[in-house]
Amino acid sequence: MCINAGIERRVYHNQIHQYVVWNARRDHRNTPFFFLMLRRPPRSTLFPYTTLFRSIPQIGLSQNLVTDDTVEWYTLGSDYAHTRYTPADEITAENFNELEVAWEWDGSSFNGYSGRSTPTYVDGKLFTVSGPRRNVVAIDPKTGETLWSYRLPNTGRWEYSMRASYGKGITYSRIDGKGVVYVSTPGFFLLALDAETGSPLEGFGGQVPVDGFPDTGVVDMLADLGHPYDPYSGIPLETGYITASSPPIVVNDVIIVGNSAEQGYLQARVENVPGDILAYDKVTGAFKWKFNVIPQPGEYGHETWENDAWQWTGDVSSWAPLTADPENNIVYVPTNPPTIDYYGGFRPGDGLFGTSVIALNTETGERLWHFQTVKHDVWNYDNPAAPIQLDLNIPGRGRVAAVAQVTKQGYVYTFDRMTGEPVWPMEYRDVPASEVPGEKLATTQPFPTKPPAFEMQGLSNDDLIDYTPELRREAIEVMANYKMGPLFNPPIHAGNAMGLISAAMCPGDGGGANIYAPPTADPTSGFLYVPSANSCSWQRVIPGEEADARIDQPTGTTFAAYANGPRSRPPRLDSGLPYVKPPYSTITAYDMNTGEIAWRIPAGETPDRIRNNPALEGIDIGDTGSGSAPSMVTTANMLIYAGFDHDGRTALLYAIDKKTGEELGRIEVPAQSRYGMSSWMHDGHQYIILQTGSKLTAMALPAASADGSGASH
Repeated sequence: MCINAGIERRVYHNQIHQYVVWNARRDHRNTPFFFLMLRRPPRSTLFPYTTLFRSIPQIGLSQNLVTDDTVEWYTLGSDYAHTRYTPADEITAENFNELEVAWEWDGSSFNGYSGRSTPTYVDGKLFTVSGPRRNVVAIDPKTGETLWSYRLPNTGRWEYSMRASYGKGITYSRIDGKGVVYVSTPGFFLLALDAETGSPLEGFGGQVPVDGFPDTGVVDMLADLGHPYDPYSGIPLETGYITASSPPIVVNDVIIVGNSAEQGYLQARVENVPGDILAYDKVTGAFKWKFNVIPQPGEYGHETWENDAWQWTGDVSSWAPLTADPENNIVYVPTNPPTIDYYGGFRPGDGLFGTSVIALNTETGERLWHFQTVKHDVWNYDNPAAPIQLDLNIPGRGRVAAVAQVTKQGYVYTFDRMTGEPVWPMEYRDVPASEVPGEKLATTQPFPTKPPAFEMQGLSNDDLIDYTPELRREAIEVMANYKMGPLFNPPIHAGNAMGLISAAMCPGDGGGANIYAPPTADPTSGFLYVPSANSCSWQRVIPGEEADARIDQPTGTTFAAYANGPRSRPPRLDSGLPYVKPPYSTITAYDMNTGEIAWRIPAGETPDRIRNNPALEGIDIGDTGSGSAPSMVTTANMLIYAGFDHDGRTALLYAIDKKTGEELGRIEVPAQSRYGMSSWMHDGHQYIILQTGSKLTAMALPAASADGSGASH
């Protein structure tokens, strides 16, 4: 093995010893590093040390620098595998209750409020985006002080963007050893900034013909989609709309950019632009390739778009974050359904690559493999979270390099990440047909045989509340007004012959799993942790023209026969109790080496409105969970998640044993973390970052604030 001369840094990744050699002479190609892997036997018996693991080299999915004083959080999900795992171990079960607020950073001056952006900690700085203008911000990790900020000038493209405040973070790379921050903006520009100063990167991109734009550091990505557009106002809404909410990902020398469309439940017209995947040179910003998410004539999957819908409809965007395997030049892309949500009569066929996982070659954009998790999606079951990569040790098979996609359906779809073959058998089961005129659904859908589902699968009388005979009788009577059914129960239409209010989609289009509570994993054990909420959606479609009248600035020109109207009335019991059995929110831990559930616990506390409900007087209902899927982070020592106390107002932080689910501690925090958490080590101290609305709240042990200001900014 040839290793270039460079600066050697010892990296401790929990139970894994990695020697990382950084190329000191980084040229423009910037091969980031080489791995020489040494291992010691892990303590866990769940991940046995065998000659197999000594003989097979491990893939370097983490660029995080790890020393005695530093543990980085390099990507939105910590590493390229998107595990949201940190090997930082200063915080333990014994000192967890000593955590305190080290500092708060407040983005309200940027009009930030969503709390969706997970900061990146790298090269001694913290980077994030804030507000609808997606201000890029560098923060001192010890004090919370703002070091610099940058935003592009205003454009009509930004003013229209429906996902402007939804920025989920930045991506980071190095050119000749110099840090660079990359951001996808709401107006669909690719922005590159000097990480030290916040200035637009010299030699990247070029002048955009919009007043006030810098002459460097920006690429107008609309130019590479192939649709007519105006640099200031963007693509005409009659054609469609595209923006971005998740950051791009940099894999070796290539920037790969995902995107998002107008939200499907706010569309009633059939025309749209496809959410094609774009790639650029990370040094120059030069366009490299485009992957067509709606296959063109002669391309794989073209025949799955009937009625010539491939010519004029779109979406199939990749709004969730991307995952990558840099060593093998693979990027994993989770996708959205096609235009529009809940009705697809105008686009018959399975509709590749809607609601799929796609593996692409990062250098060429070539499709390596794909798997469609939902065919002809009318449930808004988009893949809502980044795929997670794990190296598994499967009994009888040995090492399997896997990638797992957590879904709104309540399943984890697991594949060999090199070949796309399911790790465990996949069954195609019959699913209900649609009663909506003009709709033709797929007759079967894929179901994993392992791991077991983490949420309810459909809705029947067996799932309804049964604390007392009276409550059960009421629940059955109420539900008689709705169409219950199994997973993939399709929407019904207004004026349906059954006279029903709406159809139960369980899990609903809010998940199952969803972006606001992403899963985490532990690469040292092969455990996957999935937060979820037990909830359904109640779906009824109405005539497209009627739906369109409710939409401000719609995209497209042609009304669909049916489209989403006002959210259908969900069932209500007189008592105010949920109509289904608990738990109402959970954390499910999978041992992905076996494909089995290791443990499952209610997440959060039973709300007062349930535990003190007069209809339940004298009944021990146990722990139900709060009803909200929690954000989480996995550390070397524990699983940490955010929730509320039983009053629904007091925010708590829980420490959980990773192997058993046993609670190790809990503390009160200023606000509940939303849309993820992160943890890293700076200057010898571990921090836990809560994403709390407009703020970032840094929790740490008292020693971390001993020589810091601890002030809010």
